[in-house]
Amino acid sequence: MTIRNLDKMFAPRSVALVGASTREGSVGQVLLKNLEGAGFAGRIVAVNPKAAALGGHIDGVEVVADVKDLAEAPDLAIIATPPQTVPGLIAELGARGTRAAIVITAGFGELGEEGKALQAQMLAAAKPTLMRIVGPNCLGVMVPGAGLNASFAHLTPLKGDIAFVSQSGAIVTAMLDWATTRGIGFSHVVSLGGMSDVDFGDMLDFLAQDPQTRSILLYVESVREARKFMSAGRQAARLKPVMVIKAGKHAAAAKAAASHTGALAGSDAVYEAAFQRAGMLRVDGIDDLFEAVETLSTRPERKPLGGGRLGILTNGGGVGVLATDFLLDVGGELAELAPETVTALDAVLPRTWSHGNPVDIIGDAPAERYAASIEVLLKDKNTDALLVMNCPTAVVDNVAAAHVVADAAEKSGKPVFTSWLGDQGAQAGRHVFMTRKVPTYDTPNQAIAAFMHQVRYQQNQRLLMEIPPAGPAWPDRDLARARKIVDTVLAEKREWLNEMESKSLLAAYGIPVVDTRIVKDAEEAARTASQIGFPVALKILSPQITHKTDVGGVALGLESADAVREAGKKMLAAVAKSAPAATIEGFTIEAMVSRPSAFELILGVVDDATFGPVILFGQGGTAVEVIRDKAMALPPLNRVLAEDLIHRTRIARLLKGYRERPGADFDAIAGTLMALGDLVADLPEVSELDINPLWADHKGVIAVDARVRVRPPLLQGTRRLAVRPYPSTLEGVLMDRKGHAFPMRPIKPGDTALIDDLLDHTDPEDLRMRFLSPLRRLPRQLAARLTQIDYDREMAFVVLTDESRKELAAVGRLSEDPDRERAEYAILVRTDRQGIGLGYALMKHLIDYANYRGIGVIFGHVLRENTHMIDLCETLGFTRERLDGEPGVVEMVLELKKG
Repeated sequence: MTIRNLDKMFAPRSVALVGASTREGSVGQVLLKNLEGAGFAGRIVAVNPKAAALGGHIDGVEVVADVKDLAEAPDLAIIATPPQTVPGLIAELGARGTRAAIVITAGFGELGEEGKALQAQMLAAAKPTLMRIVGPNCLGVMVPGAGLNASFAHLTPLKGDIAFVSQSGAIVTAMLDWATTRGIGFSHVVSLGGMSDVDFGDMLDFLAQDPQTRSILLYVESVREARKFMSAGRQAARLKPVMVIKAGKHAAAAKAAASHTGALAGSDAVYEAAFQRAGMLRVDGIDDLFEAVETLSTRPERKPLGGGRLGILTNGGGVGVLATDFLLDVGGELAELAPETVTALDAVLPRTWSHGNPVDIIGDAPAERYAASIEVLLKDKNTDALLVMNCPTAVVDNVAAAHVVADAAEKSGKPVFTSWLGDQGAQAGRHVFMTRKVPTYDTPNQAIAAFMHQVRYQQNQRLLMEIPPAGPAWPDRDLARARKIVDTVLAEKREWLNEMESKSLLAAYGIPVVDTRIVKDAEEAARTASQIGFPVALKILSPQITHKTDVGGVALGLESADAVREAGKKMLAAVAKSAPAATIEGFTIEAMVSRPSAFELILGVVDDATFGPVILFGQGGTAVEVIRDKAMALPPLNRVLAEDLIHRTRIARLLKGYRERPGADFDAIAGTLMALGDLVADLPEVSELDINPLWADHKGVIAVDARVRVRPPLLQGTRRLAVRPYPSTLEGVLMDRKGHAFPMRPIKPGDTALIDDLLDHTDPEDLRMRFLSPLRRLPRQLAARLTQIDYDREMAFVVLTDESRKELAAVGRLSEDPDRERAEYAILVRTDRQGIGLGYALMKHLIDYANYRGIGVIFGHVLRENTHMIDLCETLGFTRERLDGEPGVVEMVLELKKG
């Protein structure tokens, strides 16, 4: 269930308040007052058992004694009665026809098992009628554009285009108070409370499609359904800015982990990875939350950044230096002014100006000097955005300066941020900016933080739309070999693979490993070392010991059989002392690989309780938990995502090489990360995995040490992954009417070149029929959108001309709505492959897939003149329907049987 019936929640025609009160200051009284005072044009009815004593009205609002006395079913019910009454009210209202409810009442999740039972009863009561519920224990819902204030907030928000969705009611009231004084408005303000039904995924789906919402801000404490959240978040972030603040940043991990990866992968780091993968921008703290709203309220998406280089203009040199320091501290880039810009500034500024960035125009600068300087700086080819600051002086009219800055900002194609410093002397200038929708901040640091928010947001957007290179990512995996290793360990009721098994598992996925052998005792170790060749490394083998170095279980650089034999004896004694309860199964022995210029990296996997498997990358070695240079990403990974993961760490800069040390093979590192993504998709039993260290240099990579933990999976297949991976099980063939087989598979992110080639081999008229407009080449953003699909919500099948798989014969697509009620189809068959039944076979395959997915209706928009497509659809049972406002287009509709 996602957006179904949410229109009744946010655009109701009638509202009933169950639990209305006349007691001053009570929740029921404030709710009624807000409902009545917000300008709602629909019918409002109050429910109070003392209706007769109240004369049938409360402050002019009709009141009835019981839900059964309502003359008609309200679209929306607001419930503020004791928890024990709520399940019955939900059932009764649903039976009457109500399809949305806001449960203000607390005492569900907060009352332990009794509360959980009541909540389960409430949801069970709503299920038969598909009633949607916001809450319980929430502040309520506000939709200023609809005149709806179904909350007990102290303010009715102004009308605007920002949607704010929060789990915390207290954060909502603080935001309303702050925003109202600044003239900032909202399209929706939603307090989700306990999220028994409507959650962040539902809200993202609804708001992504809402024309009144230009940007979305979330206050998140927890996510309930990870895959729904990720799918909805990625869809919304493609359409409009989505910012999120996550509470509980330093909360303890949900469970102790025995691997380095587990120790490094706190829950907050996983949320960070999820937000980034979804294309959202995370902000930190209340101050950043307010700054995010300030930035969103000025709709910066109209003026996207060309890059991350900031120009700074100030009438005070000191604050310019401080602003520069802060910009560099937070990872920003100070623009280097072009020579022609410096020359132009020389012509309009006193000789004593700073002659560089930051541009100090001197403390006596009047409005005219601001205007002339800004005009020059906004034309500078090296400057992507401008921060304008003003320090109050007795000789300058800072209000006049604010007006000329606002004039320039409105005309500029680049973002302009402002900070008028001070208190009373700055208020009038700030008011100018707030009135004219120019981003303004109390301090330069706040303005720079807002600028960096926009930089990071657009980086995330570029990543969301990035097209990976085509071609194989890594050697083919040996899935049968990998499966046998895991099944054997599970059959023996072991939790940890030994080192030999761990490395064999990695090798099955094409990851180079050090040749490792298992021996029973020190004598066998000495003989085996002689066969391998010296020097060698000797390690203890025990299912209870995962960090061997900590217990004296590792000896390196052994140069002879005697040295191996002696090291084995000493190691057994040391381990017996440090870990007396451990079962010793022998030793592993391996050749010492000499890679003197190699970097030590850690790559790993941990299974998060919310988002499932997460991949970690960072600087490795024995001090990995101390260094804590790491980044995380949700699988599956393509090359673009893998390289981004690498570049989010400090060691990435070293991997490029420095002085006499050559750079590492980035392709090999990225390939290893992608291989780990394949591994966790294939093997749901893998719950933790460490490669530490992975040596990386200009020759490639090699896994020196590895450990893997397995357990029976809670979810089979890829359902535990927050992002559905490429569905290889859907690969197959498509037959034309003569029985010729065409290879067919789901589309991949790297298929852009194949799509472009398909367009090149398709007549312009055929393209016009498919896209309803002339098109010869896909714009880059559209190409990314059509190839980087969310396999959990849409599917595109590419049909290849032959086994060489170098050209496409056709492509067919199904895009589902969030409820799987309807899916829109689209088909394009290459011109020289038409007339052989390929389009018919592909459409039939789309219908079969829709039935498999449980979709109710397939539809498509077709030009009336496209008689071939209309005839094909009618042959398969589609009906033709008019499309309002589109006389040249018909809608072809097929009703499916939902199983």
